[in-house]
Amino acid sequence: MTVATKERKLTIARAMAEAIAQEMRVDERVFVMGEDIGPLGGVFGNTRGLHEEFGSERVRDTPISETAFMGAAVGAASDGMRPIVELMFVDFFGVCFDAIYNLMAKNTYFSGGEVQVPVVLMTSTGGGYSDAGQHSQCLHATFAHLPGMKVVAPSNAYDAKGLMTAAIRDNNPVIFMFHKALQGMGWLGTEKDAIVHVPEESYEVPIGKAAVVREGNDLTIVGITSGVHHGLKAARQLAERGISAEVIDLRALVPLDRATVIESVRKTGRLIVVDEDYQSYGVSSEIICSVAEQGVPLKAAPQRVAYPDIPIPFTPPMEQWALPNADKIVAAYELMEKHS
Repeated sequence: MTVATKERKLTIARAMAEAIAQEMRVDERVFVMGEDIGPLGGVFGNTRGLHEEFGSERVRDTPISETAFMGAAVGAASDGMRPIVELMFVDFFGVCFDAIYNLMAKNTYFSGGEVQVPVVLMTSTGGGYSDAGQHSQCLHATFAHLPGMKVVAPSNAYDAKGLMTAAIRDNNPVIFMFHKALQGMGWLGTEKDAIVHVPEESYEVPIGKAAVVREGNDLTIVGITSGVHHGLKAARQLAERGISAEVIDLRALVPLDRATVIESVRKTGRLIVVDEDYQSYGVSSEIICSVAEQGVPLKAAPQRVAYPDIPIPFTPPMEQWALPNADKIVAAYELMEKHS
């Protein structure tokens, strides 16, 4: 007799906290640092319940000094610990970039592989709620461009737990980029499709393997975090016109699963890439370039739906005008067909 598994839906925030707690229980080297991650449980809910279970030695609230706690994390990791550090907003990377890129990302290479730096840097990305230009960027390409670090970015709670578990266990530094609008925090305006069934037991989602989240034959839509959900909504709109769109969730930017994208585009012959990061020099152009370099035959010129190359506005109408959405993806498809 088959026993039905009870559905257990979690938000991304809860899934992240659960993965961290499970790894902390089995590995005393794992600890967490960051601003407001202790009794408050993190501004975005990623560490709720951890302080109560593990105490202030392993869940450490830090001063507002990103340079100090990033440097401390690199030192601790180099000495055998496995720190998880929250950089509250990815925009704040500017004040601690030396510790991230000149130390965390490079020290294993500089030491000839003798010194591992297993830091997980989790940081929030994305806008849509009028927090202006210093709290609303994605900056996916900024980190993906720099060798020495893995970069993951989940779109749903199942992947968030599995990717966090994999990141903590990885001996490389990992940047864990979570989109604020997908966290499940009501005040941010939650994407309901990001709240999915999450197994209670520990598991890993492989870093560097994309997922085909909707199969199709006429068009490939590639997204990351919020872009996946825009892609799925656009696919449903296009389906009403008889157009079958395949949607791919990259899940990680480094390593980048080019093979899954290329295989899909070989089938569909059309490609749209969706990214809330800035359009120029970004993930969208890297994906398109990867397809072009392999000589994949296309039925129409590829399109990208990304953030324009402007500082993020504070005022809601201007910000919403700039953000990617499903309607812009549909419009990109229409433009593609017009010129094909």
